[in-house]
Amino acid sequence: SSLEDTISQDNPVRFIDAFVNSIDLEKIGFTPRVLKTEGRPSFDTKVFLKIYLYGYLNGIRSSRRLEKECLRNIELQWLLEAICP
Repeated sequence: SSLEDTISQDNPVRFIDAFVNSIDLEKIGFTPRVLKTEGRPSFDTKVFLKIYLYGYLNGIRSSRRLEKECLRNIELQWLLEAICP
């Protein structure tokens, strides 16, 4: 069974995904900046907004706890398309 089949159509993570993907982050002041030219490229800003909104809606305030949730929580795995920032 895939993650897509696991997450129901009315699951709130689908709303978070649709909401974040529908807004133009640069219009509201979220402009990505390149701080270094070497190393791995940074994650898309939308990824972090999705994590933040998920944490806010689920009462998870700790960034360390959110990091753990990205690895073990099936809803976040679906939301982030299996990447783990």
